[in-house]
Amino acid sequence: MATDAGVALSSSQLETSSPAATVDTKGCTIDASEFQQKYDDLPAWDIGRPQPEFVNIADHLHGSILDVGCGTGENALFFAERGHTVTGVDFLAGPIETAQRKNSERGCDVTFKQHDALKLSQLNEKFDNVLDSGLLHSFSNDDLQQYVAGLAAVTHPGSKLFVLCFSELEPGSKGPRRLSETAIRELFADNWKFESMTRTRFIVREDTQANYSDDGPHAWFFVAERV
Repeated sequence: MATDAGVALSSSQLETSSPAATVDTKGCTIDASEFQQKYDDLPAWDIGRPQPEFVNIADHLHGSILDVGCGTGENALFFAERGHTVTGVDFLAGPIETAQRKNSERGCDVTFKQHDALKLSQLNEKFDNVLDSGLLHSFSNDDLQQYVAGLAAVTHPGSKLFVLCFSELEPGSKGPRRLSETAIRELFADNWKFESMTRTRFIVREDTQANYSDDGPHAWFFVAERV
């Protein structure tokens, strides 16, 4: 079965989505202080390894990688260990310091830097791949537009974008805003061609699991190519 964007999806991937254009449970960008508070404890997403969806697609990445909102660096380090040239950026100093320590301990050569994801064009660099594990759903509607424009600025035609974000199927109000398939497709309608859109789950730390659905928060994992 194919969607209106021409991407082949199974029926399980086409479960009903919210009709809203840009979803929803939170329309405000998550403040840096809120992220800092989570890192002062230990954020649910800091599981000490890369999210499985990024491991599963590792063989499909070729060339340089930008990990936006890299946190303490597990995804970036995973791909560096596979031989990629990787840059990881995060708005907070603490996670970057932890990532740099891991980088040294593991003998990797990732460039980790503190940088605002809403100012990606200021990196003055183009990447073959961009990873986003849990950042997209952190922005307000206006900031989403700015962020997507920044993604276009740091990529070239043929670059690939790999994103894991909260889905509208996740009940309750814990965690970030939810995004529907419709919202995501509209957000990336310009400059990007979708290759896949799959329903999946975030893996979270066991001590935070009670805050979310039994098998982990409902999520979308999508791959798009820059055109």
